[in-house]
Amino acid sequence: MPSGSATQPEVQVSADSQPANDGKNNPDAALSELIAGNRRFTSGRTVSHRRDLMILQQMMEKQEPFAAILSCADSRVPVEVVFDQTIGQLFVTRVAGNIVTAEILASLEYAAAVLGTHTILVMGHSRCGAVTAAIQASQPGATVPGQISALFPPIDPAVKQAGPDLEATIRANVLMQAERLRESSPLLSGLVEEGKLKIAAGYFDMGTGTVTLLDS
Repeated sequence: MPSGSATQPEVQVSADSQPANDGKNNPDAALSELIAGNRRFTSGRTVSHRRDLMILQQMMEKQEPFAAILSCADSRVPVEVVFDQTIGQLFVTRVAGNIVTAEILASLEYAAAVLGTHTILVMGHSRCGAVTAAIQASQPGATVPGQISALFPPIDPAVKQAGPDLEATIRANVLMQAERLRESSPLLSGLVEEGKLKIAAGYFDMGTGTVTLLDS
């Protein structure tokens, strides 16, 4: 969130170091840019890393991310890298299992209502450890250490629908979390109805690096 009142430094920025948020001012264009960025990532033609420092200096007083992502906290899912986006372009929330919690919901409402993001993408990934643990915990006598079991209730509906098939459960969980965003937030659902926001679901294949959109 933006803070402070320091004077923004004057920075000379070349054309190819400008933030690529222009032209993504509607939900379809924003979602299309996420997928286009993922294609650049998988083809080895990324461009975002060329702009990072100058973009950060430009955005010290204000951020205008064009999309928000709810991703798993897995260290093998580096969201900005996967979508070839630089500083200030994505508003990223992460939690194991990419589940919707009160804090995640509030953060995404902030992204959409205050920052003006046009798309929220809920993204699961292959071999998700949180979903694996939720499937295993559904077996009689299963135990888990610490507070890890707090992750399971939001994932349980997907386990009941698709378990014990891991990949099917991961996809089901992504779709259910996206639907939970729509159902749990009148603010977000209102923006969707007005055509100002799209809530989508996606699946990241760690083997190929490809993000695939899932149909609800």
